[in-house]
Amino acid sequence: MARQAKCIVTSKQTNERLKEQGKVSFQPRAEGQSADLELQLGLRYQRILGFGGAFTEAAAYTLSRMSPDKREEVIRSYYDPQEGIGYTIGRVHIHSCDFALENYTYVEDYDTELKTFDIARDRKWVLPLVKDAARTRGGDITMLASPWSPPAWMKTNGDMNHGGALKPEYREAWARYYTKFIEAYRAEGVPIWGITVQNEPAAVQTWDSCIYSAEEERDFIKDHLGPAMHTAGMQDVNILIWDHNRDIMVERASVVLSDPEAAKYVWGTGFHWYVSEDFDNVGKVHDLFPDKGLLFTEGCQEGGVKLGEWFTGERYGRNMIGDLNNWTEGYLDWNIVLDETGGPNHVNNLCDAPIIADTVTNTLHYNSSYYYIGHFSKFIAPGAERIGLESRTAGVLSTAFANPDGTLAVVVMNESEELRSFTLGLGAEVLEARLEPHSIITYVIDRNE
Repeated sequence: MARQAKCIVTSKQTNERLKEQGKVSFQPRAEGQSADLELQLGLRYQRILGFGGAFTEAAAYTLSRMSPDKREEVIRSYYDPQEGIGYTIGRVHIHSCDFALENYTYVEDYDTELKTFDIARDRKWVLPLVKDAARTRGGDITMLASPWSPPAWMKTNGDMNHGGALKPEYREAWARYYTKFIEAYRAEGVPIWGITVQNEPAAVQTWDSCIYSAEEERDFIKDHLGPAMHTAGMQDVNILIWDHNRDIMVERASVVLSDPEAAKYVWGTGFHWYVSEDFDNVGKVHDLFPDKGLLFTEGCQEGGVKLGEWFTGERYGRNMIGDLNNWTEGYLDWNIVLDETGGPNHVNNLCDAPIIADTVTNTLHYNSSYYYIGHFSKFIAPGAERIGLESRTAGVLSTAFANPDGTLAVVVMNESEELRSFTLGLGAEVLEARLEPHSIITYVIDRNE
């Protein structure tokens, strides 16, 4: 019996949005017939951690301003494995970031012993959202936590915003701050899978930011953060470096990971999509340090809300395929939801999100990005392995995975104005397919019993 595949479609030209079109069948391959896209089950690459987005204070606060049923709809749309798009991982900020309502920390000024450490603010909006997401998912969310800035009194510029650097005399206290955060979240029933050293350590921003050179990040890890985590018994919590753009990630990762004393504490490299779509840089970091992980830790469409735009979804699809084909193990979107302004953001750095919640009219708007992300997150399960996919066709972006349940998930995408016809080959069979202009398809291929 010929192998079959479910065909799930999102297309700009139709009303199809993650629409299952039923099953399509592979046909016997003609003698000598080659396929435009050739699946290679014998080639196995990275294992997938998951897909998800960030539980920012802005997102959690925005949902608190919606009716309970609309808040619940957003949570279900992301985290329900059947009704939603199956998110399993998430990110939180360690005290404030730009998508918080203001600058804030968890300690009183100059408390180097961290006796006043208290995450009470997170209990108001952020933690309830994380817990409700886990309940809807049916298990813990794999959580990454990132700081945007140390407290102002620990910094050279005396300000949480506008860059500055961590003062040497506060390195030990700042390292222990991460462990206090992890302990506090554990006490709330929210385990932390990993931390990044610093969000965007090469950018002086008008919002919460702090500058580290590659050498400073390396030395902070090996002399302070790594030992502090081990002293606290947190060897199981992963440390990620960089957490910034692809453009210089090879140089930044090389400085840290080439040092054995620093590298022994580091799980791998986190990166963002702003500035550069040089996906090869992601693969180069893997080639240089194949025993270390790669995680996409942030991306969003800047410049406010883009309701109804299609290019935003295609940006996600293009970047996800490019990074996944270069050894990336998971994908974290930025804010899971924002309000009608693209905020709130305490310095007016407004952005878009896959779901926009209009707090004035109590209406939810699903952007193209929500559906494009869903073509990956809903069908590529945690633990899936990327498999070989040889492409001989121009204009079709593609990636493929073997799921733990034995199914295969193949994502194909067409950004052009032209219809693309192609064949997908698997063993002795081929599937004839077509991609409408500006569309994305996920094929979920049955197990070969």
